Amino acid sequence: MTDELSIYGIECRGHHGVFDFEKREGQPFVIDLTLGVDTAPAARSDELHDTVDYGSLVSAVKDAVEHDPVDLIETLAQRIADICLLDARVQWTRVTVHKPDAPIDATFRDVALTITRNARSEQ
Repeated sequence: MTDELSIYGIECRGHHGVFDFEKREGQPFVIDLTLGVDTAPAARSDELHDTVDYGSLVSAVKDAVEHDPVDLIETLAQRIADICLLDARVQWTRVTVHKPDAPIDATFRDVALTITRNARSEQ
């Protein structure tokens, strides 16, 4: 059994997209993370080293979004999932990448891709 640790609304500015102007001008991206992790060891010890340091994780995710542009949010989401799974305590992760200013010729609120990856699955 795993617990769920969630972090919602990580605001970043990235230069991802298939169009030149997206890479040149950049746009906002918002990231939601959920991690499957056993929090019982941390609850017993009350020590940060017994759980996922979500402050450090958020910094790593922001860095991944704000550097090294890619064309697709699918690629970006996988990059973020890989970062989440670097901590051996994370059994699975669910990552949502929101691209609210995607270049779509229609009125819309958000474009979002959600992926789920397991630590033991082939990626």
